[in-house]
Amino acid sequence: MSFKKNDMVETVQKKSGLTRKESQELVDHLMETMKNALESDGEILISGFGKFRVQEKKPRRGRNPATGKMMVLDKRRVVTFKCSAKLRDRLNDKNEK
Repeated sequence: MSFKKNDMVETVQKKSGLTRKESQELVDHLMETMKNALESDGEILISGFGKFRVQEKKPRRGRNPATGKMMVLDKRRVVTFKCSAKLRDRLNDKNEK
């Protein structure tokens, strides 16, 4: 099961008492702020949750799975996530129950 943006809006609405439109604007603003922070700083740290970081990937050799032809994949930037120790412990405690 995945937690979608719409689910987040509904949760914010229920927990905060904001209207649906206000909740949508809040979630949209938060997402835009996170995108801008990753573009400019390359890193977001949310205490107790984890760290998002932009990493540079070098060009590499790859293969087209449809044709089998070898090709070079361009360099690119990807976002990685490393969860905090608190989140990791919480996840592991839930799995053991």
